[in-house]
Amino acid sequence: MKKIYYLSTCSTCARIITELKLKEKKFIFQDIKTEKITPVQLSEMKKMAGSYKALFSRVALKYRALGLDKQQLTEDDYKKHILEEYTFLKRPVIIIDNKIFVGNSKSNIANAQAYF
Repeated sequence: MKKIYYLSTCSTCARIITELKLKEKKFIFQDIKTEKITPVQLSEMKKMAGSYKALFSRVALKYRALGLDKQQLTEDDYKKHILEEYTFLKRPVIIIDNKIFVGNSKSNIANAQAYF
């Protein structure tokens, strides 16, 4: 499977999609704002990433607004927040077969590109 979870309004996601030429590589695109992540999808991502924490974005505006930066979050908390609010998923999430690439760091995107 080749899939990307992204946000269509995110210029960084758009840049990465173009840079990696994902449209040409027949990826399945899921805009997480218009098509919510399901518990099954999140569970599959967690299996590949190793934890819900690895999928969680601490730079989301709501992270501080909800006071989450002052709490000790558990794996269940990370899961709950990602399912309730799409902005808490670190993006993009690129899945190629059984390999997952989470986030937009240069090294992560380079690793994804090298995997093609």
